[in-house]
Amino acid sequence: MSVEPGARIHPSALIEEGATIADGASVGPFSVIGPEVTLGPGVQVDSHSVVTGWTEIGEGTRVFPFCSIGEIPQDLKFAGERTRLRIGARNRIREHVTMNTGTAQGGGETVVGSDGLFMAGCHIAHDCVVGDRVIVVNQSALAGHCRIEDDVIVGGLSGVHQWVRIGRGAIIGALSMVTNDVVPYGLVQGPRAELDGLNLVGLKRRGVARSDIQALRAALLTLKQGEGTFHERAVRLGEEATSDYVREMVAFITGESDRSFLVPR
Repeated sequence: MSVEPGARIHPSALIEEGATIADGASVGPFSVIGPEVTLGPGVQVDSHSVVTGWTEIGEGTRVFPFCSIGEIPQDLKFAGERTRLRIGARNRIREHVTMNTGTAQGGGETVVGSDGLFMAGCHIAHDCVVGDRVIVVNQSALAGHCRIEDDVIVGGLSGVHQWVRIGRGAIIGALSMVTNDVVPYGLVQGPRAELDGLNLVGLKRRGVARSDIQALRAALLTLKQGEGTFHERAVRLGEEATSDYVREMVAFITGESDRSFLVPR
């Protein structure tokens, strides 16, 4: 066990031999830190949480009470292989959140970026890759192998199907079931989620130019109404695009995926 002098450990906490706890980190009452866990500088694990497995938590992240971080995947194919969970810096992981390690079939690693907010009761499954500044609202779940790009918001009580990709800046409305890929900056909502336009609020908050927003609107219309298949329309759109935001959307659509796309209504 490696506990740096500036770390604060409550007497009732259990720190297993082999754990690494950096300067300024703290572990609250009745929490358990497993033997392969690394807590970075300033990480705060509050009371009654379990951080286990081969898990690394980056600087300044706070784990609120009653979380389960780094447990084995909820996957019947998991056979006890040594896999990892890597969490970035300055995340807020609220009460009852669960985040699992990866599987051999999925690359062996679950990755969570930095500056995210994971609200109470949400779940990040095995082999997910979650970007920076992502918000997952209460009781929502990301199934295995999902790819969530930067600045995404997943609304409360929503579910994202395994292998789905959600592009940068997209927003998922509450109570949505997302079974197909979501284009960058898309607005998705509904019990069987449909692409319902752009995340205009998010685009404006980030100061995206009006010309780029207009170009994205025109791109969605082209994807919806143009000639040929959805993929053919996307390729043609990419050849004609002058906006970097539209090019990003096209690159996402033409990239590798295990799912089809939610098509604009």
